[in-house]
Amino acid sequence: MTTNSSPTSTKAAHIKHILETEGEAVAANTQGFNQGRYDSVAKLEDYDQLKSEARAIKEDAIERLPELIEDLREAIEANGGTLYLADDAADANAYVREVVDDVGGERVVKSKSMTSEEIELNEALAGDDVDVVETDLGEWVLQVADEAPSHIVAPAIHKSREGIAELFNEQFNPEEPLETAEDLTMFAREKLAEKITAADVGVTGANFVTADSGTMALVTSEGNARKTVTATDTHVAVAGVEKVVPTVEDLHPFIELIGRSGTGQDITSYVSLLTPPVDSPTLDFETNELGSADDREFHLVLIDNGRMAMRDDEELRETLYCIRCSACSNSCANFQQVGGHAFGGETYSGGIATGWEAGIEGLDTAGEFNDLCTGCSRCVNACPVGIDIPWINTVVRDRINRGTDAELDWLVDGLMPDEEPAGIDLNKRLFGNFSTLARLGSATAPVSNWLANNDLSRQLLERFAGIDRRRELPQFERETLRDWMADRPPVADPEREVVLFPDLYTNHVQVERGKAAVRVLEAFDIHVRLADVSASGRAPLSQGMISTARKHAEAVAAELGPQVAAGRDIVVIEPSDHALFQREYEKLLDAETFERLAEHSYEVFEYVYGCLANGGDETALDAGDGQQVAYHSHCQQRTIGVDQYTETVLEDLGYDVTTSSVECCGMAGSFGYKNDYYDVSMAVGEELAEEFTTQETKDRTVVASGTSCLEQLDDLLARPPKHPIELIAPQAWTERVSSD
Repeated sequence: MTTNSSPTSTKAAHIKHILETEGEAVAANTQGFNQGRYDSVAKLEDYDQLKSEARAIKEDAIERLPELIEDLREAIEANGGTLYLADDAADANAYVREVVDDVGGERVVKSKSMTSEEIELNEALAGDDVDVVETDLGEWVLQVADEAPSHIVAPAIHKSREGIAELFNEQFNPEEPLETAEDLTMFAREKLAEKITAADVGVTGANFVTADSGTMALVTSEGNARKTVTATDTHVAVAGVEKVVPTVEDLHPFIELIGRSGTGQDITSYVSLLTPPVDSPTLDFETNELGSADDREFHLVLIDNGRMAMRDDEELRETLYCIRCSACSNSCANFQQVGGHAFGGETYSGGIATGWEAGIEGLDTAGEFNDLCTGCSRCVNACPVGIDIPWINTVVRDRINRGTDAELDWLVDGLMPDEEPAGIDLNKRLFGNFSTLARLGSATAPVSNWLANNDLSRQLLERFAGIDRRRELPQFERETLRDWMADRPPVADPEREVVLFPDLYTNHVQVERGKAAVRVLEAFDIHVRLADVSASGRAPLSQGMISTARKHAEAVAAELGPQVAAGRDIVVIEPSDHALFQREYEKLLDAETFERLAEHSYEVFEYVYGCLANGGDETALDAGDGQQVAYHSHCQQRTIGVDQYTETVLEDLGYDVTTSSVECCGMAGSFGYKNDYYDVSMAVGEELAEEFTTQETKDRTVVASGTSCLEQLDDLLARPPKHPIELIAPQAWTERVSSD
């Protein structure tokens, strides 16, 4: 690993500080939640069906939202409550302040509510000299510490037990120092009980509100929401308009999914279904006298604050399906390292936060953390309502690009013309146009490699393009895969033909894996054609350059469409490009073209597995003979479900395979090159490196399927990794080609 020091940007310094002060606690908790999700959903036979049901309900609810709000208003008023539809934060706060003032409220107790964080309700009430007390333990800890939440579900996830003990001992000076978790919990319980019993108004959020009956679902881990409602005479619920669902029956899939998805609990500790005003009598805690249930007031404040505009925005609309479970955060390798204080905006954090912050606060806020989403797609399968979070992040990144000024943009305008806005960031322009760099790099290698890697060049690249000098740059090959294939004789009497897609790295940098793939396919008497295009669109798409990505996708479709029509399958080596064909091209191409390419394209080991399963001669490939291998699969392989083919083929050929349990290498294409994110990239990667340097794995041959994974492992390990196709490629292939 390169270790020379590097100048640090403000963003890089902030991330490094978070890594050093909060990273350990955030990682332990989020990774625990994520593993809990795996364990919990594995118990569900109908997990995918539940997710489909939940998504369908949200789609329907958002489509019919104005109608459902009116139904809900009727139900609330019939129950004796009031519904107020607030345009924005100021409107909502003004209404709640008026309610509190009308009852002479001096203290408000609150259960956890992200929506109240969004509108800064606490600050608004404090301006009226109202004492506002958070009753959720994590929220109260942060209130005492005067800090912002770092997680949607577990707001104080970044704090250790020792840190909380130090905080409480300093702030409250208890008779006996607080040390254990039990000490802290009991102390907080006693303090909060005093606050709750002396409160005038209780404020809650709402996970869901049903339009048919006005029933609220409150999902909590501590039961504090129930106390907040029943201990006060006046209950105010604050919720975004997207929380409305049609019926009580619709709550079922959400109750099954929300706890499992967020914290790995089969069901959250407290699931409260309230149809307020609740019918329990009021209680005067000073006199212990019971009053009448008729004395209770209920106000539901439904908040727009940009949501209806998001509903009308085709690309941001899916954000409103979010049920705030935090699965996207817990499954995200970058969030696992830095938490919401780096990977978050004014209120919301994690992958889905980009959509929320762009819709509610604006692009400037979303732009502060949007690039921490690498598009790895791990969150896609984790999301219980199937939101395409990476696409939302890409769209927002594209919109941010169109409002960005750039330094030295003239430097690349001539070399890299595209349809993107003239002001796009130089860093993104360079990475987004990697196809041009790759062609130039190979055409002028090895001179290009020397020029790019000398000290002066690295300093300039870091200063003006934000490319961290500690990261080794790719070494371009003079002879590309396409050059190598040009003089290659065809297979004699082939059984079939396939088209190999030579992605940019395979064609220009990691050429050996391309040669190995050709030899493997030829071993099955397959004639390999090389596609005439290499740029899939992945590079510009990762930078939010959607117009450029679409141009590349259309060029790929124009090249591969006729090949598919001629009956040839498409074989792809790079998992991120294969994922494009299977997922993102749906957004970039017309439906028919996308479906045709997706149906006929295969990841290389998926194709090898198919060949072997259909009678292919496995003796034509290099056998493992017990060779010990440490294998790391690519994030997007997992998302589209093709990761198992590599492991299966290797094991069937006699390799002894240990597969990494660490799901992400941290490199993520251009992400790991960027000065702002180098430290978090390496923090993620170190977990993988540790797994591959244990007593059991330290002598194993390291293989990885993805370009980024190979680059990261090459930087982190003393032994060079290789693509698994290189293991099984036969060396003696000449007898399978014609002698012409």
